[in-house]
Amino acid sequence: MPEKEKADRTYICIDLKSFYASVECVERGLDPLTTDLVVADLTRTEKTVCLAVSPSLKAKGVRNRCRVFEIPKAYSYIAAPPRMKKYIEYSAGIYGIYLKYFSKDDIHVYSIDEAFIDVTDYLPLYHTTAQMLAAKVMHEVWSVYGITATCGIGPNLYLCKIALDITAKHMSPGPRGERIGFLTEESYRKELWDHQPITDFWRVGNGIARRLKELGIVTMGQLAHADPELLYKVFGVDAELMIDHAWGREPVTIADIKCYQPKGSQISLGQVLAEPYDFEKGRLIVKEMADQVALDLFSKGQVTQHLSLVLVYDDDKPPDHGLEHLPYPTSSSRLVMDAFVRIYDRVAVRDHTDLKRVYMGADRQKEDEAVRQMDLFDDPEKEEADDKDRRIQTALMKIKGKYGKNAVLRGMDLQEGATQRERNEQISGHKA
Repeated sequence: MPEKEKADRTYICIDLKSFYASVECVERGLDPLTTDLVVADLTRTEKTVCLAVSPSLKAKGVRNRCRVFEIPKAYSYIAAPPRMKKYIEYSAGIYGIYLKYFSKDDIHVYSIDEAFIDVTDYLPLYHTTAQMLAAKVMHEVWSVYGITATCGIGPNLYLCKIALDITAKHMSPGPRGERIGFLTEESYRKELWDHQPITDFWRVGNGIARRLKELGIVTMGQLAHADPELLYKVFGVDAELMIDHAWGREPVTIADIKCYQPKGSQISLGQVLAEPYDFEKGRLIVKEMADQVALDLFSKGQVTQHLSLVLVYDDDKPPDHGLEHLPYPTSSSRLVMDAFVRIYDRVAVRDHTDLKRVYMGADRQKEDEAVRQMDLFDDPEKEEADDKDRRIQTALMKIKGKYGKNAVLRGMDLQEGATQRERNEQISGHKA
């Protein structure tokens, strides 16, 4: 896209207000803006995270993504268990509304409740302004689904996101609590260069903010005027993006995102355990997760050769992590599981009793593109074992696809401490 065309774009970013909590209120016939409700699984411990907090509870000071025990005991509220399938249904329906107005090529779905839209070519088509078009779409979302939305408008993806996250919060709400923020590069510098905390800005987390503060930088204006050489020395190549954002610039467009093809990719899986696990139970979890990684690869016609494992404990000691390189690309459950167990046995502390989180990753490539060099020392019995694994995995995928993921289980999935049966009934680690 020519630079002139990139500079003349208009983007909107629509966010569905307290989405999970709003859906639960709508399903109960309650007003999401006045009902005190949290989305949390109270069958877990009080440390469980609330996936969403309704706007009225937020107004009382209850922060989003808090833990249940952090909600003041004096507050009376509805606790709704997560229903991920229901949220996906609502999100898909709302995406359908977007498609009534815009081509899918101009929409970038950022998350289940947030989307960027390039509205540049639709403004003359509909003979309207970005604000009026956004308001019309947001009103239809509320009319059909009862969900209030917030919107940010800007000349690039970064500024429309900041207009959503910061500017819109200070705008007068509409009749259903909807707000629309608008920014240009000039107004961004005028209105937000002195804004604090700097963590309110997209992509500036606590870690980056802490390192910036060590350099005497606590605002975007200070970041924009900081010594570039110093920033590159501290943040490396990330400094280029940070400097652009400090000035309100963002060269990437939705068209660029649609055309992007990653050089490599990885399948990853993580699990937060309900209680601290000892060494043997941790080993069981690793085996279950490794089996799932292999099945996921196989179902997509992909293979892996490089594996990684990270173990996080419940105290202040550093995580354990390790790598393993397989002799050739494979999606064999037997080989992948054995490899992850080897990593675990190598890096995990034998007497630990406080394993809390497990993360694993595997690089992936298409099976028909994977190259395996045969030699005279290849074991025919291993070849037969690999073929047997593939036949078993094919049968498993057919049965699970027809009767559900729990239709066939390994013996280890029935052992004390196993979680795969429960996880098979979840979406993103939460109740479906």
